[in-house]
Amino acid sequence: MIDASDSRPPSCVGCTRRSVLVGAAVAVAATAAGCGRGDAEPAPARIPLAEVPVGGGRIYPHQDLVVTQPAAGDIRAFSATCPHQGCLVARVRDGAIECACHGSGFSISDGSAVRGPARKPLSPRTFVIEAAEIVVR
Repeated sequence: MIDASDSRPPSCVGCTRRSVLVGAAVAVAATAAGCGRGDAEPAPARIPLAEVPVGGGRIYPHQDLVVTQPAAGDIRAFSATCPHQGCLVARVRDGAIECACHGSGFSISDGSAVRGPARKPLSPRTFVIEAAEIVVR
């Protein structure tokens, strides 16, 4: 029987503040564990080889990735994050990967800085070619 003087909802009859807080903490921890990165590796990015133009490249901002093809069959992959101040690079043209934030430029061949203010290269990314796809890890 529910005591009318009890202000707690009927589903919490017998609950203490402490038991509610402990239950909430357990639920939050379980949710965080399920949503955390844990030890699982993110799924590799799969890029159709046909999307990457010879003598140029494509930027995949959601994967933090730039894939270039300086010469036919010569595939390169780099982080799309400019080492100068962390902006994403904006375009690939005239043999360079360009950052629109401060004007830095990087070689499509090796990611080296060809125009400042960035002095460090774009970080290379590991990939394999499977069938007609570039699989970047």
